[in-house]
Amino acid sequence: MDPRPPTTRWRTTLPTLLRRALRRPTPTTPPATHPTNPDAVVDCAVYVDGQRQTGRPHYTDAHHHSRRNRRAFVWLGLHDPTPAVMTAVGHTFGLDDHHIAQALTAGHRPTLQRHDDTTLLVLRTAAYVEHTELTDTSEVVDTGDIMIFIGDRFVVTVRHGAPGALTTVRHHLQQRRALLAEGPWSVAYAVCARMVDQYLDVANHVETDLERLEETVFARDRTADIAHIYQLKREIVELKRAVLPAQAPLRTLAGPTDGPPPALRRWFTDVDGDLARAVDRVNAYDDLLNSILQSRLAQLAVEQNNDMRKIAAWAAIAATQTAVAGIYGMNFTHMPELHWRYGYAGALLLMATAALTLHRLFRRSGWL
Repeated sequence: MDPRPPTTRWRTTLPTLLRRALRRPTPTTPPATHPTNPDAVVDCAVYVDGQRQTGRPHYTDAHHHSRRNRRAFVWLGLHDPTPAVMTAVGHTFGLDDHHIAQALTAGHRPTLQRHDDTTLLVLRTAAYVEHTELTDTSEVVDTGDIMIFIGDRFVVTVRHGAPGALTTVRHHLQQRRALLAEGPWSVAYAVCARMVDQYLDVANHVETDLERLEETVFARDRTADIAHIYQLKREIVELKRAVLPAQAPLRTLAGPTDGPPPALRRWFTDVDGDLARAVDRVNAYDDLLNSILQSRLAQLAVEQNNDMRKIAAWAAIAATQTAVAGIYGMNFTHMPELHWRYGYAGALLLMATAALTLHRLFRRSGWL
């Protein structure tokens, strides 16, 4: 045992422990990391008075910067985010769990929703798929969806699917500083205008396919299979599901509402007018395709009727030969010309004459 009193031992060991603690290296705390996905975050920028600030900050830093400046807002663009990324983004911008769950799933119907201080605008994207010829498996229209979360000083766009890239939208909008200075709703307007332009572009290409299909259906050598018509019908229905439901949210934004500022309502009115043209064209194409389909079905019915008439005509000719052969094949004792020297040749001549006569009559009536 140590013969020194306890107070002496504490006085001796305390300075030693302090010296050891000072010599011990302090563990370094790793910098805070943010769950980002380079493939999901397409772009992030802060805009002040319609001018993009230099650099591409992290969305958390951009959000903090926008909160310190009343004239600033942040635009974050995402493409097919993972649950970890979307959860982190939602917590940063104050999105509730329902918004986060919606952003992680695709295939939503165009709608306009408002929860607390955040507005959700959902639109369908559309793109035309180039193809050399229309078949029963041709993909004509490729669709996706885009979700726009609009807050006081932020806008988050979440895109699902290949069509509907917003890089061009951002570039063109950044060149219109006065419009971009209106805040996050200017981004919503630019995205809506871009989607409607895509609808009209797809409608133009579909019109070309319809013209080609109409030519093949009503041509002399008809090559259009009814399966091709059904395939184009399915593609137009898919386009209708993207275009027609978008009328309600855009009409709401163009009217008196708490969403976009009054200066932007006339812009939304123009977009609503362009969407009405797209709706009219898609409906007209659908009606035209229905007419083409009915015409092709009528043609098939006529072709089947012609085939049945040909079959009936040849059956009548064959029945005449069968009747003559059946009569003279009975071998009764008392039959005219049964023992005639030229009876066999006469029977063949009779059968040939009857066949030629019936064939000529059927050809004259259009059955053959």
